[in-house]
Amino acid sequence: MPREHFNGEHSFLPRKELLSYEEIADVVGSILPMGLRKLRLTGGEPLLRKNLVGLITQLRDLSDTIDIALTTNGALLKQNASSLYEAGLNRVTVSIDALDPDVFQAMADSTQWSPDDVLDGIIEAQRVGLGVKVNTVVKKNLNEDQILPLLNRFHELDIPLRFIEFMDVGNTNAWNLDDVVSGQDIRTKIESQHGKLTPVAPANRGEVAKRFTLPDGYEIGCIESVTAPFCGDCTRARLSANGSLYTCLFASVGNDLKSMLRMNATSDELSNAIESIWEKRTDRYSEERSEHTESTKKVEMSFIGG
Repeated sequence: MPREHFNGEHSFLPRKELLSYEEIADVVGSILPMGLRKLRLTGGEPLLRKNLVGLITQLRDLSDTIDIALTTNGALLKQNASSLYEAGLNRVTVSIDALDPDVFQAMADSTQWSPDDVLDGIIEAQRVGLGVKVNTVVKKNLNEDQILPLLNRFHELDIPLRFIEFMDVGNTNAWNLDDVVSGQDIRTKIESQHGKLTPVAPANRGEVAKRFTLPDGYEIGCIESVTAPFCGDCTRARLSANGSLYTCLFASVGNDLKSMLRMNATSDELSNAIESIWEKRTDRYSEERSEHTESTKKVEMSFIGG
């Protein structure tokens, strides 16, 4: 969300409105028997949350095998990587949209950290044993010229890179279809320097990135929610900080779980409620985007995460 929406008059949620870490763990525990395999902690910026390591520890105690990931802008990753790994985090996905400092700051809408800060965090995460993947949102006429420098840098580090089409998440990011660089155009630019890309078969149903390898085997991916929607295969539910369950990144409203938690619902009752919500979902926003972009009020990325 642009910084003007977080000025001195912005009202953040009172702490009592937020789920406690114990309540978050209760929700996760109720979904595990339904086949939950992956958890991702997002934001806003999750590393700003007090004692995030404590939450990761609680989640890891629920299951030795579940994959726990964290999406971060990387600004605070260097000083937190070791404790995150020790708490049971498996991997991080780091957002970086440019190596050029001016372009980086324009994309991040901030001057408080630099590409070097993010790169230092990435290298430290690798060093301590965390899996690392990088996400880059591409916006026409802003950071298109960063596609190849980013690819070359993370190729050197052997870190998978995902290019993401600029999406209309929420209503405040001034999205316009003219600003979208398609996944196909991104691949064409990459092939102009690195040679033909080879498609990689999806490892799992619901995999959102189309994956490819360079001739030497290095992997990149493209997430094409705008030009190639994947609604039919989506397997992601999102739990907001205030206890609402969202069944789509572009949803307008969530489903209240906090009330159930604070009325001491059992794990079975939570499981049944979540299963009912999931089975009744009809989300197809990306497939219907042209019909709804202007008129639909959507949850903000800063609230629900990616």
